[in-house]
Amino acid sequence: MTTALFYLALTALLTATLWVPYVVALGQTYGPPGPEIYTDPRTATKTEKPLALWGVRAYRAHLNAVEAFAPFAALVLIAHIVNKETATVAFCAMSFFWLRLAHAIVMYLGLAYIRTIVFTLGWIAEIVIFWAILS
Repeated sequence: MTTALFYLALTALLTATLWVPYVVALGQTYGPPGPEIYTDPRTATKTEKPLALWGVRAYRAHLNAVEAFAPFAALVLIAHIVNKETATVAFCAMSFFWLRLAHAIVMYLGLAYIRTIVFTLGWIAEIVIFWAILS
């Protein structure tokens, strides 16, 4: 397995598990779900008690990771298929994974400006992979 594909797999696993902190926040705020949640999911948050802000940020971090994963995965796979998997692509794939992990942590902590910087660096890694494919 190439380095870029390895980090694509790690990013997939990270993205697939970022829902866990959100569900923990839901459980801490509203308690364990009852049977009614399976028939009407809207009942899960029908309460006056607001979700902890870190839980809201965890939800947003998960959504953001899901949105960012598709273009990253497409670019890494295209680079692999067209034989453009260079050291630069591998470095960018590795960077993207670590930046996505940092992004989630920064989101949980509510560090607004650092979040934007980390997100932008991840996007730049995707742009560099795109240019590597074109060159």
